[in-house]
Amino acid sequence: MKKLLLAGKAILGAGLIIIFLQSCKNETKQEDPKEVAEDANEAKFDSIDSKEDDSEFLVDQAEINLAEIEIGKLAQTKSTNADVQKFGKMLVDEHTKSASEVSALAKAKNFTLPTSLTEEGKEEYNKLNEKSGVDFDKKFTDMMIDGHEKAIDKLQKASKDATDEDVKLWASNNIAGLTAHLEHAKLLKQKLDKK
Repeated sequence: MKKLLLAGKAILGAGLIIIFLQSCKNETKQEDPKEVAEDANEAKFDSIDSKEDDSEFLVDQAEINLAEIEIGKLAQTKSTNADVQKFGKMLVDEHTKSASEVSALAKAKNFTLPTSLTEEGKEEYNKLNEKSGVDFDKKFTDMMIDGHEKAIDKLQKASKDATDEDVKLWASNNIAGLTAHLEHAKLLKQKLDKK
């Protein structure tokens, strides 16, 4: 009887050690906020493809706004060029306004949005933060041109293809604002290229 009890304790102890070692090995990696939001929307709207597409568009817009706000703040503090600093402030102001509009629209439609900078946004931010002086300003304007061109494409697509009328209207109403940002960034790049 004692041998059986002792063997049982040994097996139980070995099992607990194995479980403990497995739990140590499975470190929890923090998931990207964009992926979390997309997964939540996918679960909610799995059977309604049109809602899933509209939710993906708003998730993208939220991601863009979060990145533009952080990069705009960085431009205000890191650049020594007054025009770049001004542009950075304008980005922060206008993308903060846009973020609250997207958030309100998403809430009304029961869509989940990322609430912090995504992994891609952090990468872009870090690449820019490594630069200084004129290199910073040029990298910043290049990022703004590229980012705004992509964002405008997404807005134009959603203004035609979104199934939700509110999403479609919001997208078409915001094309002009982002086009103005793009033109501003291009002018800024022309000035910087002359230096």
